[in-house]
Amino acid sequence: MPDIIQLLPDHIANQIAAGEVIQRPGSAVKEMLENAIDAGATQIHLIIRDAGKELIQVNDNGKGMSPTDARLSFERHATSKINSIDDLFAIRTMGFRGEALASIAAVAQVELKTRTAKDEVGTYIQIDHSVVRVQEPCQTPVGTSLIIKNLFFNVPARRNFLKSNTTEMRHIVDEFIRISMAFPEIGFRMTNNNADIYNLEKGKLKQRIIALLGNNLTTKLVPVEEPTEFISITGFVASPDMASKSRGNQFFFVNNRFIKSAYLNHAVTQAYRDLIPKDEFPMFVLFIDIDPKRVDINVHPTKQEIKFEDDRIIYSFVNSAVKHALSKYSIAPSLDFTLDAGINALDAVTQPFTQQTREETKSDYLYQSFADKGKAHFLEKSGDLRNWKELYKVQQEFADQSNVPDETSNQLPELGFAADDFQQDFLQLAQSYIVATTKKGMLLIDQHLAHQRILYERYENSLGQNIPVLKCLMPQTISLSPADAMLLESLTAEMLQLGYEIEPFGQHTFIIQGIPADVKAGHEKASLEKLLEAYKHEASEVKLDKREQLIRTLAQQKSIPHGKKLSTAEMEELFQQLFQCEQPQLSPSGKKVFAKLSTPDLENLIRNA
Repeated sequence: MPDIIQLLPDHIANQIAAGEVIQRPGSAVKEMLENAIDAGATQIHLIIRDAGKELIQVNDNGKGMSPTDARLSFERHATSKINSIDDLFAIRTMGFRGEALASIAAVAQVELKTRTAKDEVGTYIQIDHSVVRVQEPCQTPVGTSLIIKNLFFNVPARRNFLKSNTTEMRHIVDEFIRISMAFPEIGFRMTNNNADIYNLEKGKLKQRIIALLGNNLTTKLVPVEEPTEFISITGFVASPDMASKSRGNQFFFVNNRFIKSAYLNHAVTQAYRDLIPKDEFPMFVLFIDIDPKRVDINVHPTKQEIKFEDDRIIYSFVNSAVKHALSKYSIAPSLDFTLDAGINALDAVTQPFTQQTREETKSDYLYQSFADKGKAHFLEKSGDLRNWKELYKVQQEFADQSNVPDETSNQLPELGFAADDFQQDFLQLAQSYIVATTKKGMLLIDQHLAHQRILYERYENSLGQNIPVLKCLMPQTISLSPADAMLLESLTAEMLQLGYEIEPFGQHTFIIQGIPADVKAGHEKASLEKLLEAYKHEASEVKLDKREQLIRTLAQQKSIPHGKKLSTAEMEELFQQLFQCEQPQLSPSGKKVFAKLSTPDLENLIRNA
């Protein structure tokens, strides 16, 4: 038989390596920034065009490379970091395997300019499809400029795999944030399509966190500092009120390298137990410094997943460090007991409290409701006032949500129910579930999921015709982190269809010109911030297009939560609206909205209890 095993050509081997290391433009950005850091740069400039598909360029003022080193840097497994097997277990630099530039050169057109301080001229290299086309002297500053053009130009299948520019740009920003967060002593700049996204001065870690994640963290960061002989844990955690629905602002660094670890995330979350809701996550930026010999960072091509010698010890140290920080520093908001001078001028303060006024006050309903056994929530059990408040509450909750066309067919017959099956008796269980009794049993309805379905279909039907925008009497200005600003800018068209009129105002700032009618005055900013946070959370769970994701997010955010007490009228209204929906059985995410329990089902439950 003839021999059939053969060595792969270099250009094919490099493309295979590229598939492991360079998965998208963000992957190339990560490798290029890490190389600049390892070169000792104090200023690094990242330049992006067309979400990295057209151009990725990194300029640094590091030590540069000699002509020979510049050429060798594009060979596989060519590295200055490892000389012996022992070096592999003492790595403290960012890159070390010598695969990045070779992998990039296999799937892009690359240009390199570099010069060392001792050389009068630099070196220019041009590579196309792993082949060196040009190598010649050039004039260039000390440091390195690496340009990548037309990423994956020779691998059409890989290029077609890339997502939208918004998605790819978000990955690039994520990589930039992680790396610049870890090195506050280095100045970083990021330019996208000729506009600066970030321009970060050298400084302290707290300054860098605020510059990257937003000024709202200025007074919310709690320092963490736990040095021991075995491990050192430093950084910041945010006060509990900064917790969010997504894990976007959770950063772990081991020896200055960003890592992903659900295990360590849990250690931090446990330290916040009873301080934040169970479905929210704390914000933190924590650095673990440990002997490299106790860590294996080579378990994943991107080096974002690592293995500790003893995970349980690290978990305990992290959990204790965060608990200590939260208990050591006051994180509760301070109360301002100073009296507003304007209050002293009010009639209630300046005018005498006469006997006539006293008697009128005592006969007032509000006074009596407070005086009755100290129950400020007490209401009269009869009279027009109680009915008016109930009707008003129902109107507030459901008036904007009940404009379903009358001709919409009711889905109850299709679900096996006759028109007169329901006796219209409703009961709420655990302030989360609605029991609707029937002649043959009952329906158990999840109020949160039911309302999600109702809102989802309403938003879906309205996107083609736009929800009316309620113009703000006083337009609100909102400043966001650069990453959130980019996200909001990509969603403005879809959000306008849902009632949010938002205009860019420069420097990651926007003007809220209009809002949907169901957003309360004074809550414009909070509504928008919560919507963005929920959108990021939903987007991380399920990959959908922007339109669908935004509809689901709004339905999730504005639906009646578990734990909210509903009146009989509210339960009936929710029931009626649910069964006007085209798909009442499932929530937008596919969860079951209600369960049918027949009389035999209930009897079996009792017998088997």
